Amino acid sequence: MSVISEQARELLLSRIKDVADYPKPGVMFKDITPLLADPKAFAALTDVLVELAARYGATKIVGLEARGFILAAPVAVQAGIGFVPVRKAGKLPGATLAQSYELEYGTAEIEVHAEDLAAGDRVMVIDDVLATGGTAEASLSLIRRAGAEVAGVAVLMELSFLPGREKLSGALAGAPLDALIVV
Repeated sequence: MSVISEQARELLLSRIKDVADYPKPGVMFKDITPLLADPKAFAALTDVLVELAARYGATKIVGLEARGFILAAPVAVQAGIGFVPVRKAGKLPGATLAQSYELEYGTAEIEVHAEDLAAGDRVMVIDDVLATGGTAEASLSLIRRAGAEVAGVAVLMELSFLPGREKLSGALAGAPLDALIVV
């Protein structure tokens, strides 16, 4: 069963702009700002993600820095559930849980406020793009370390030529991963 109608998928895809050689030569960047600027397309995206949150039984929405925040916050509001940002290290005041992960050339770290997730929470992770899967995998670890349950992961776009889905397969532990658009 598709999580998105063909009409909605085509609308979203028509609002994603390819930008060649950004941020470096050889990269085809997927710019979602035209989608965000179109209220009909942004609303269609939000509606699909709200439906997924209900299907997952989510009680909290986690948005991954930075574009995941933009997508996740309106979903949480429309679904009537809490929004929790997962930020780059050093961006949140107070007690946090941190998780490092591998990058192509080094490591990075993300954090969440320790008190924002707890046992009994069913958490849906939202991000714009699934590429290598490192950030998403680290967020799943943070959610579980906080005592919460991963309800599912939803992304606007999956780059199928990169190993993100494969990398997440074990970390999902049976939770669904839904990509609205696969390129």
